[in-house]
Parts: sequence; C-alpha cells; structure tokens
Amino acid sequence: MKESPKKEETWFYKWFLNNQVTIVLLNIFVIFLVIFLFSKISFVFTPINRILGIVMPPVILALVLYYLINPLIDVLENKFNIKRVISIMFVFIIIFALLVWGIMSLIPFIQNQIDSLIQNWPQYWDSLNKSLQSMFKDPKLHVFRDNLASSNAKITKNFESAVNKILPQTFSGISSAVSTVTNVVIIILTAPFILFFMLKDKNKFKDSVVAFVPTKLRKSTGEMLTEMGQSLSSYITGQLTVAFWVAVMFFVGYLIIGQRYALVLGISAGILNLIPYVGSTLALIPSLIIGAFISPSMLIKVIIVFAVEQTIETRVISPIIVGNKMQMHPVTTILVLLVSAGMFGLFGMIAGIPVFAILKIICTRIFRWVKRNSHWYEDETDPNSDEPQKDINESKKIHE
Repeated sequence: MKESPKKEETWFYKWFLNNQVTIVLLNIFVIFLVIFLFSKISFVFTPINRILGIVMPPVILALVLYYLINPLIDVLENKFNIKRVISIMFVFIIIFALLVWGIMSLIPFIQNQIDSLIQNWPQYWDSLNKSLQSMFKDPKLHVFRDNLASSNAKITKNFESAVNKILPQTFSGISSAVSTVTNVVIIILTAPFILFFMLKDKNKFKDSVVAFVPTKLRKSTGEMLTEMGQSLSSYITGQLTVAFWVAVMFFVGYLIIGQRYALVLGISAGILNLIPYVGSTLALIPSLIIGAFISPSMLIKVIIVFAVEQTIETRVISPIIVGNKMQMHPVTTILVLLVSAGMFGLFGMIAGIPVFAILKIICTRIFRWVKRNSHWYEDETDPNSDEPQKDINESKKIHE
C-alpha cells in the first residue's frame, strides 16, 4: 500500500501555528489581558484589601519575632530535651521580664533625653545657620550664602505653615489618633498569640500550604517554601543583629567623646540602619548638628566615631553576621532600593530586598522548570544520534 504524500506545511502554519515564540507571546498577551480585566473590577477586591490591612500587621510582626526566637526554641528542644511548649513559655517569660525592666528603667531616661533634644533643637539649628553664614561671608561665596538664606527661609516658612495647619486640626483628629492608638494596641496584643502558635506548630503551617498543591508539585513547593523561609530568616536576623551592634557602637562612641544625647542618637542610628546603605548616614545628621553647636572639635570627633563605626560594621560585623546570604550583587541591591523607595517610600526601602529575594526564588524555580521541560536549552549533539531524545525522556520520567 502506497503512503500518501506528506502535505507541505504553509508559511502561516510554520510561523504562527507551530512557532514557540508566537505561543509565548500569546501567553504573555493573555496574562496582561487578565491583569487589565482585574484592574477594571478592582472594587471587588476592596473588602479583601481591608481584611489584609487588619490581619497582616500582627502577622508580619509575629513573623519577624518568629525568625528571631525560633532558633533559640530549637536549641532548647533539641539539645536540652525541653518540651517545645515549655521552651516557648520560658522564652516568653524572659522577654516579658526584659520588656518590664526596659520600661521601668530605660524609657524614663530616653524620654528625658528626647524632651531635652526637642526643646534645644531650635537653638542648635539657629547656631548651625549662623556658623554657616559666617563661613560664607566671603564675597566670592555670595551665591552659596543666598541659597542658604533662601533654603532656611523656606524651611522656616514650611514649618510654620505645617504647625498652623496641625493646630486647628488637633481636636478634629482626636478620633483618628485614638483609632491609630487602638490599632497599635490590638497589633501588640494579638501578635504574641499568633507567634505562640507559629512556634508551636511550625511544621504544620508548611504542610497545610503544601496540601493544596497538586501531588506532583508538592515536593518542589515544599523545597521552595523552605528556601524562602531560610532566606527571610537570614535577612531578618542578620539586619536586626547588625542594627543592635550599630546602636551599641554609636552609643559607646558618643559616650567616649562626650556627645550629648548619646543614648537617643545611638538608638536612632540602630533603627535607621534597617534602611540599607543610607540609614547610618541619616542618623549622623542630627549628631553633626549637635556637635557643630558644641564646638568644631566635637564635630570632628563625631565624624571620627562615624568612620570607626562604618569600618567595623562593613569589615567585621556585616561579613560575619550577614555575609552574602541573600546572594545579591551590590548593583542589584542599589537598583532594588531605588525602585522600591520610589514606589513605596520608606516601607519599600525596608521591605524591598526581602521581597525581591522571594520573587527571585520563585522566578528561579520557574526558570528551572521551563529549562527542564522545554527544548530551548538542549545541548547540541549529533543530529543523527538519538541521545537527545533519550535525555528528554529520562528528564520527563524523573519529573513525573
């Protein structure tokens, strides 16, 4: 029996119906079409956004505390054979005792320094302006002097207008202030309960998420969740540990040189250090203003303290504690910070890197899956050999 002649493929079939690039472009078009349709019915998701706005703050706070406390709980459970629930209660009692001690002893001292700093800040600012104006008395520097005077006038005017706007709205904003305080109190009271069950049932959370995934993808999904958890844990614990030591170094350095408000300036430096790259520099500005008010020698001492702190942080503390666990190039980190800060402000600067790390893990897993299941990344071999087809069949069996 004669075989029927093979029908010749048309150019339309080759370039459109049987073309992988066309299929990929069509899939991308469908994805953007779905996104566009969802943007037109965004009102449907308004209740979901409100629910997330209520639920997410205590969950995020509990998650941060989880990554800080969980290693200690694991040590008490595995090395000292203490039951997990008892270990959690023991750690909670210690943390509560430390909080009570801090409120009773440190908070009044910090409050006194903050009150004194707020009262004396106008004097420091005026002194700095007078010093700068005296420096620019040279006729050759009249442009800088005029710019300084105009900038100072704008800052003063904006501050006065802001105060004039805030004062009439004080009484009308009492209800919103009460609401904000109430939300903060609810978050603080709710987070420990969420944290307790996170620590107690840490393995059940991942199992419950994986249970909704198709059977063939459960193993890879579990590995991806584990990798994401390790990345977040490394970042959160590393950043908070570095911030703590930055606060300690600034506090000790300011005490040595006799800088005023050493404790407040040290704590603010540690908190601002959570903003990558620019945090410590921002914390240096008020210290420089206060140092310039005291004496030129104090200003130089503050700069020396900053230089010593930066050297120790970048050469010793950060490499030991954080290292390169995020596996991000410095240029990538800077670009992520610029984009996240431009889109979401201060919150974006703080959360940009961990969110990018999670997205990187997801995209890397998807790329590996595409590479394993497509013909685009096959090694070139002899076209007459059937080895490529064997490799494809073996990879498919392994994947299945």
